[in-house]
Amino acid sequence: MGDSSELQARLVEARARTVAQVAALSSEFDGLVEANALVATDDEHDPEGSSTAFERAHVASLLDAAREHVADFDRALERLAAGEYGRCEVCGAPIPAERLEIRPATSVCVRCAENPRTR
Repeated sequence: MGDSSELQARLVEARARTVAQVAALSSEFDGLVEANALVATDDEHDPEGSSTAFERAHVASLLDAAREHVADFDRALERLAAGEYGRCEVCGAPIPAERLEIRPATSVCVRCAENPRTR
């Protein structure tokens, strides 16, 4: 998996990319809201209204997910500092390096992630 400083650098870099994604999505969302405010439309009667409402909802959903992902990276960095990174928060087993490579902010092993009673 690598040493602590290498892991920290990877987590910080991935977090920074996610923060940039949050900024881009926030800008896109603000642009959608602003564009809709400039045009006096009634979503219910505008043939394009449902698509603009859908687009706003879609971007808002992506933005919420990206913000949660930033929080996941923050928690992963806290676990790393506490010496708990790489151990499942549910069962305490080591999280395989392959899983951490794909999902560096994860806090659970595959078995616990797949078990609906542990979520």
